[in-house]
Amino acid sequence: MSEGRWTYLSDMDGVLVKEEHLVPGADEFLAELRANEIDFLVLTNNSIYTPRDLRARLLRTGLDIPEESIWTSALATAKFLASQRPNGSAFVIGEAGLTTALHEVGYVLTERDPDYVVLGETRTYSFSAITRAIRLIEGGAKFIATNPDATGPSIEGSMPATGSVAALIEKATGRSPYYVGKPNPLMMRSALRRLGAHSESTLMIGDRMDTDVHSGIEAGLQTILVLTGISNEESVENYPYRPTKVLGSIADLIGRTLDPFGEG
Repeated sequence: MSEGRWTYLSDMDGVLVKEEHLVPGADEFLAELRANEIDFLVLTNNSIYTPRDLRARLLRTGLDIPEESIWTSALATAKFLASQRPNGSAFVIGEAGLTTALHEVGYVLTERDPDYVVLGETRTYSFSAITRAIRLIEGGAKFIATNPDATGPSIEGSMPATGSVAALIEKATGRSPYYVGKPNPLMMRSALRRLGAHSESTLMIGDRMDTDVHSGIEAGLQTILVLTGISNEESVENYPYRPTKVLGSIADLIGRTLDPFGEG
């Protein structure tokens, strides 16, 4: 596996940052990628923020990542809808990350007879907006969700996320959403297209077996699980698939980015 040049896809939370703090070594890892002229994208299932917002958030932790190196489920969703129905319309439940991405691909946001209902992440899910979404789906709008994550973190503890609200809407309408974000390999493939990269020479670094490693494997990538986030060594055994490699943290790749699967 040491021949050729690798392209890197990396999850953000649990890999590079954790609870708004830098994961030790993440800055050196990214500096080494740049020094070796290795292409990379930072991925997140969170659709709340625009790449500009996320860049600012990451800068506060000490990570300098350009906007064009950040790929979100909101961007992947917008790209997918633009390919399915160019210049279409959508009723959106979500934040600026999602509405901006849809505007940028030429979508009109409307409550009147939209082509799609698009559900994303928000800190303030509105019962009236959810009710509107249900009625629009009953009226024929197609149901899209940015990601299936059931909960998200907050200072006080877990809070409902896109997957939980999607389940509510699905129960009410009998219509299942199409999820664009991880573990759908579509998220990986859209990232590969963004970089002009090939699956055979790309690896995915993540902290979750059920999303990062799952989608990486399904997209034909090599995968690295780091133990600084959700999954641990014991939980790896609970899945019928395995990552290519398990590392303690992103810091373990420093000095090895050109040959991440070597024995050294």
